[in-house]
Amino acid sequence: MTATEILSLAEIEDLAFRALVKAGTSEANARPLAVATAMTEADGVASHGLAYIPIYAQHVDCGKVDGQAVPVLDQPRPAAVTVDAATGFAHSAIDLGFEKLIPLAKEMGVAVLAVNNSYNCGVLGVHTQRLAQAGLLGLGFTNAPASIAPSGGARPVVGTNPFSIAAPGPEGAAALLIDQSASTIAKSEVMKHAREGRPVPEGWVLDAQGQPTTDPDAGLKGSMVPSGGYKGVGIALTVELMAAAMTGATLGAVASPFSGTAGGPPKTGQFFIAIDPGATSGGVFAEKLADLIASIRGQDGARLPGDGRQSCRIRAAREGVAVNAALLEKVRALI
Repeated sequence: MTATEILSLAEIEDLAFRALVKAGTSEANARPLAVATAMTEADGVASHGLAYIPIYAQHVDCGKVDGQAVPVLDQPRPAAVTVDAATGFAHSAIDLGFEKLIPLAKEMGVAVLAVNNSYNCGVLGVHTQRLAQAGLLGLGFTNAPASIAPSGGARPVVGTNPFSIAAPGPEGAAALLIDQSASTIAKSEVMKHAREGRPVPEGWVLDAQGQPTTDPDAGLKGSMVPSGGYKGVGIALTVELMAAAMTGATLGAVASPFSGTAGGPPKTGQFFIAIDPGATSGGVFAEKLADLIASIRGQDGARLPGDGRQSCRIRAAREGVAVNAALLEKVRALI
């Protein structure tokens, strides 16, 4: 059985923060990334949590991401906000953009945020969830280095490209949270299996010749299997349009990988749409959402997207999180 250690969310945040700062990240950039790391561990998405801290530290050291970057905000149109992440971490750029986006969406009814020259933003739902907590319907898109081939092809041209939708609930939380990638499974899960020397299930990856494989290393050299076949490719292309073309960021086909040290900053992008439900629904959004959720909750065994993460979050706040002991040793060695 794998050895683990129980950490509180505050301990996870502190550990991540100190490791990032020690690696050369400014405190202003390290804090939002550390907060998101703790939130991600709380949600039970360990593949995107503390496991990424050694990678972030390595990327600061090699220059793939500028730990000292200062993002720059602009407002080119009344309801449009842009942030140049300056090849720094996405989290601090998104934070800066949200400070303007949230009040602007409430004033205008709808507003958008485009982030470019950015980096891996981690779990996208962490960010859209914040928009829902502010009473807004939040939509998020983020592109990634190419790992999905087009239908009928074998060479990756788009990334796993997640999208997320978070709907506000009556108690300042996300009543509904959809967060999914265009691939059958997140690429970080394949990377996790590769690090641990474990095969991946069939249907996750293809090798460089486009053939199914359970070897995670062969899959990482090949391509990810799109969710739903050509429909997954369509989702990936939609996200590429929003997160790269609409932001002026680098296309996934030419972006450097989020793993390893080669290639310099990936300069990918994120795009967020924040909508005040009161501006469009005639005041019945909460009622309609409640009815929609009830139609699912009323069925035995049926689950809403986000239910699993919410259960993990509640348990983590009460009991802490079991973290792999070997990973903790690796992260603590960075400090």
